[in-house]
Amino acid sequence: MADLSNGELLLRLILAGILGGAVGFERERHNRPAGLRTHILVCLGSALVMIVSVVGFGGALGPRGDQARIAAQVVSGIGFLGAGTIMRQGSSVRGLTTAASLWVVAAVGLATGIGLYLAAVSTTVLILISLFSLTKIEERMAKDRSRKSLWLRAVDQPGLLGRVGTVLGDHNAGITSVNLSESNFMEAYNTQTVAIEMLVSVPVGFSSRRLMEHLLRIPGMLEVSWEGEDTGVCELPQT
Repeated sequence: MADLSNGELLLRLILAGILGGAVGFERERHNRPAGLRTHILVCLGSALVMIVSVVGFGGALGPRGDQARIAAQVVSGIGFLGAGTIMRQGSSVRGLTTAASLWVVAAVGLATGIGLYLAAVSTTVLILISLFSLTKIEERMAKDRSRKSLWLRAVDQPGLLGRVGTVLGDHNAGITSVNLSESNFMEAYNTQTVAIEMLVSVPVGFSSRRLMEHLLRIPGMLEVSWEGEDTGVCELPQT
């Protein structure tokens, strides 16, 4: 077993808990599924795994042994924990940032466990800058855009959402969320239709009329309704 004093061992574990807690505190403030305790535990566990891997098995494995094998399992194993923080609401996904923070906190724990204090502390500082400062920058950028509701009814067909997304992209409009209703037969149109509700992010000075006109040109599009505008209707040809 490699030499490691009790003081050094405690220092690494305590530092791992502090660094993990710093990131977890930011997530806790935003009421995320993985908060203060989860990040502390992940960072502590990663640090301990690295210590056990390098210190505990350093001599037992011999010169040809792979001391990083145990620690490498942390990187893959943390994916299962991160997946638990990702939630799907309609077609929108939440929790990706928290999942990423868990993954990088595990890496911080590994660095702390092996004694790379500068790398661990520097990475934690950069994480906090990303979570705090970049959020404010994103909020400022969002002020230049507004969110509007878009309702569509179209013939139920493969590739419909892809064509709608292409038209929205051509108009510099981003899809924030999508909700699809179950396909049903509409007697008014004598065909199987699907209703789509979208929350769309658009820039200042956006022309909704042009967007509606282009959406109505999509084959099979029946109705287009934009928040604050009259509904546009495209009648199907008589068969």
